[in-house]
This record gives sequence, C-alpha cells and structure tokens, in this order.
Amino acid sequence: MTPVSDTTRGDVMPRRRVLQLLGAAAGCLLVPQSVASGADAGILRHEWTGTALGAVANITLFHPDPAEARSIIGACLTEIDRLESEFSLFRPGSALCRLNRDGELLRPSLDMRRLLTEAARFGDLSDGRFDVTVQPLWRLLATHREAGTVPRREDLRAALALIDYHRIEITSRRIRFGQPGMGVTLNGIAQGYVTDRVAELLRARGIEHVLLDLGEMRALGPKPDGRPWRIGVRDPGKSDHVLREFDVINRAVATSAGSADLNILDPRKGKGGALYSSVTVVIGSATAADALSTALCLTPQDEVEVLVAKVGPATVLLAGNDWIRLVEHGPGIH
Repeated sequence: MTPVSDTTRGDVMPRRRVLQLLGAAAGCLLVPQSVASGADAGILRHEWTGTALGAVANITLFHPDPAEARSIIGACLTEIDRLESEFSLFRPGSALCRLNRDGELLRPSLDMRRLLTEAARFGDLSDGRFDVTVQPLWRLLATHREAGTVPRREDLRAALALIDYHRIEITSRRIRFGQPGMGVTLNGIAQGYVTDRVAELLRARGIEHVLLDLGEMRALGPKPDGRPWRIGVRDPGKSDHVLREFDVINRAVATSAGSADLNILDPRKGKGGALYSSVTVVIGSATAADALSTALCLTPQDEVEVLVAKVGPATVLLAGNDWIRLVEHGPGIH
C-alpha cells in the first residue's frame, strides 16, 4: 500500500497520514492474487485503490469468487460515495455544505445526526479540544496565510465567538446553528465514520478477512492464515523511518500529524496548537480512533491517560521530534 500524501481541497483541513500496511505492495483495481496453500488455498486477495474523502484509499479483502468480490467492492464504493454526499466540504451540494451555507439542514439523514452527535460526545470527553465548529477559524487563518497577512484581533475574536459545538441543534426534523456565521468541518471524524460504515457493510456480506484504508485503517478479522495485519507508523519527518509496528485484528488505527500550523487548530486559542509531531490511536472503531487522535494532539501529556480512559480500551503512540511514548488503557495492542 502506498503512503497517503497530504491532500488539500477547498476548506478541508489537511492532516498527513503516516500509516502503512507493512509487507504489502500497492494495490490496483481488483487484482486477485492467490493465497499460498493449505486450508486457505483457493481464497483470492482482491485490492482496490482510488480516492475517498479527498485522500488515497484502499480496500484489501479475501474472497474465493472474483465476480462476488467485484460486487462487494462496488457496494463499498457506492456507500463511500453516498456518505461523501453527506460529509464532504468540496462537494457544493453535499449536506454539510448546505448546512454551512444556510445555517440549517432540514430532514437531516440519520448518518449526519449520528456523526454530529458523536462529534459532540468527543467534544465533551476532551473538554472542548475536539470541536467541529472550528471551521470559521480555519477559513480565516487559511485566507490570511495564503495572502501572507495576519488576521486582525477583532476578526480573530469574531471567529472564536462562532466556535461552540453545544450551539448545534440536532433533531430528526432539522440541524440548526445557534448563531449566523457558524460552520462545521468533519475532517477530524468523518473518515473514521465512513470507514466504520463500510466495515459494517462488509461484515453484513460475510467478509471475514479485510483491511480498509479510507484515511483511517480498520481490520476485520485476521488474514486468512490467522496472522494479524501489521501496521507501521511512519515518522512524519522521516518517511523511511517506522516509529512503531502494531499487529491488528478487529481494530482500527488512525494517526493525526500536527506538522503544519493549520493541521490541528486549538479551538480555544485560535491558532495551531499540536503538541506532538503525530498521535496514533489503536482502538475498536475508526470513528473513535479518528476523533481521539485529533483531540490528543491538543492534550498535555499529564492528561493523556485520563482522556484515553474515558474513551475505552486503546493504545496510543505519542511522537515528538526525537521521542515516542506508548500509553495503554485496557488490553494492550502490539
């Protein structure tokens, strides 16, 4: 699998992905490869590589029937496209773009309600470090960075005044902002949510051996031979250096890197505030991995274990310029 490079589209906040599947070559559209021999003989590996949510994406699954594998991956791509039409900031007609434009969204989908509710939960768990209403601040800072200027204090204060996820009303009838000018970005959680939904689709189809990389990674089951999927975390500053390897079965892995000043914004301070060069989370769901890795980028080391314990069993890798720290809560993942 080829590493995912930085991707910037429209108002999407870029976050460098530093995960890679070790021991695997880059895939292409549905190239079946035989599993060696023994009990797994006849099972074929099928890979699809393309783009999803503005980033390089990959689906690797094992299935004995190429035609059925094509059908299954086609269903996955349809689901990804459907969810992009909900959460994308670079599709003008998406539900999220309409919400940001109009300040309300009538008859919102169950997916949008679920995701915003989950985002609010992580906002509460992280004491506001994770806040999806940071979009007006990002837009202001990005505009001035492109122009080579510095925002005025009054403009910065005005943008900060629009940040508060508690002021999003979420009901089955509508989603509405509590103040004109508010805006939402789901960049720190949507890729994880999409990954989980596709994983649910695959599980419902009976797929037992699959690795998804849709910006975040999630493994369903082990490889057909029973071995785990091995995920390497690359050093953001040294692409040829692997900081740590994790063996993953039925877990998700997400990394947030704060190497650029607008990658991770502190919604309370109005500026880039990442405390680490990267944060990697291994946990049961990709949604949680995505949101938690974002929130932890702004969490001081003496508070990391407290936040991780609130979310559930997880392994966290914090990386600085010349150090790493492993934090485990619950059963360890190696």
